[in-house]
Amino acid sequence: MRTRLLPLLIVLMAGVLLALGFPLAGSMAAAHQQRLVVDRIDDTARFASLAQYVTARPAAADGQGEGRRLVTLQAELERYQDLYGIRAGVFYRDGSAMAEAPRRWRVPRGSEGDQAFREALAGRRSHDPPQVLPWQRRRLAVASPVVRDGDVVAVVVTDSPTGQLRSRILHSWLLLATGELLAMLVAISAAIRLTGWVLRPVRILDAATHDMATGRMKSRVAASVGPPELRRLARSFNEMADNVEDVLEQQRAFVADASHQLRNPLSALLLRIELLALELPDGNEEIASVRTEGKRLARVLDDLLDLALAEHASPDLRVTDIAALATERVEAWRPMADREGVALGYEGPAAATGWADPVTLSSALDAVVDNALKFTPGDESVTVSVTPEGDTTRIVVADRGPGLDQDELARVGDRFWRSGRHQNVSGSGLGLSICRTLLAAGDATMSFAPNEPRGLRVTIRVPRAAPAAAPAPPRP
Repeated sequence: MRTRLLPLLIVLMAGVLLALGFPLAGSMAAAHQQRLVVDRIDDTARFASLAQYVTARPAAADGQGEGRRLVTLQAELERYQDLYGIRAGVFYRDGSAMAEAPRRWRVPRGSEGDQAFREALAGRRSHDPPQVLPWQRRRLAVASPVVRDGDVVAVVVTDSPTGQLRSRILHSWLLLATGELLAMLVAISAAIRLTGWVLRPVRILDAATHDMATGRMKSRVAASVGPPELRRLARSFNEMADNVEDVLEQQRAFVADASHQLRNPLSALLLRIELLALELPDGNEEIASVRTEGKRLARVLDDLLDLALAEHASPDLRVTDIAALATERVEAWRPMADREGVALGYEGPAAATGWADPVTLSSALDAVVDNALKFTPGDESVTVSVTPEGDTTRIVVADRGPGLDQDELARVGDRFWRSGRHQNVSGSGLGLSICRTLLAAGDATMSFAPNEPRGLRVTIRVPRAAPAAAPAPPRP
């Protein structure tokens, strides 16, 4: 969720910064150019005030007042050009020069200066030139009319280089880009903190939900972080978890109490059956059937009690030599395998550690090996193998029995479930459920898959590292 929310916030903030940055950059460039244009307008106005007193053309000017004014105007234009590097000139209506700097400079036809010259002939200052951008090597032309007795007699034209203007615009844009970059970094930092603040309760809720789904019913959420809506959700989750735990606790207590209370009358019933069998002929089929069903019911009650205790117990997790434990269980079951004509063997290293409850893991291996020996015919094999694999140690019990189809694999391990093809085999259907419950309490898992070419593979994965937090003790 963070990988989707964080880019969205960054894109939105980048869009806002760009939406503000581009107009601001345009305004800054326009402001720099406007200051330059105002300066050129002031310069052309000053030259126009000098030129309006020059009435004769340069060829007809005398050496007296008219000539002196023309010389003064020419000197001002040349000094202006030398000082600022700006070409300037005063041109009559027909385009001939009254005075210009540098000498013999004329306004090129079709240029921006020519357009400004024509606008000034109409008796008004030329329009502001188009915006100059840093990558454009243009010149900036400004023209003002020289008015005498209400008529435009000449036009003052300045043609300015734009190198300094473009440098100032570029410098301003670089400062703006730096500010935008710093603002973007601040925005990204704020977005990361915001998404972390918003999503932290979600991650905690997700972890707590996963813990509850895997059997850690003591998981709760601290309802003191995040937005108010998520804090309310955390409180609601805690209330739900308390209710679920209470319901499961009541269910476990009921199963345990019922199993325990039924054992006494069942034991009395089995004793009366044995006493009744003494008065009947030996080999009575009805008595044998009743005795078998009574014993089966006793096993179911014992398994129900074991299941209730398994769901309530806390595992004693410790570093365990999985290979040594598997070898020990194989040796313990070998006599029974020999009686059944099944080859039971161990494959794997001499030592492989994992973090598990030795008693729980032994019980699970006993149940799985017992199940494998029940369904494996004589002259076939059952193999127990141990393999360190990444963060877990894998235990595989593979038999060569009839196996299970896909529908049966989806249900194996459910409580009281037994395959319809093997109803004649003794069992209550609770053994694998008890194993799975015991293993889940210690972060271990149990899975089932076909064993090629036939049979069933039961895989137990035990973590090799200590759990992040020890399971909470059961509530009394």
